[in-house]
Amino acid sequence: MPHLPGRKAVPWLLLLEAAMVLRAHWGLLDVQDRGELSRIVKKSHGNPRNLTKNERSELLRIMRRLDLVTAGRKLLPFHGGVHRSRR
Repeated sequence: MPHLPGRKAVPWLLLLEAAMVLRAHWGLLDVQDRGELSRIVKKSHGNPRNLTKNERSELLRIMRRLDLVTAGRKLLPFHGGVHRSRR
């Protein structure tokens, strides 16, 4: 395979596993929540100050339903697990 300048080796299997975990969590949302999440993210352009207070609270409600903490825990073994501080 030719070397592409500026690109690092990508651990494809890890990316595939991450995509599978995130897709499973995306499936936890119903169609209305998916649409609302898409609308809010597009409107915000990545800046929460572009949202109203109600939209921010709706975004938080939907994000809680995604259960991203559990998704992160599922992906920890691929990063080498949790290392304890030596302090």
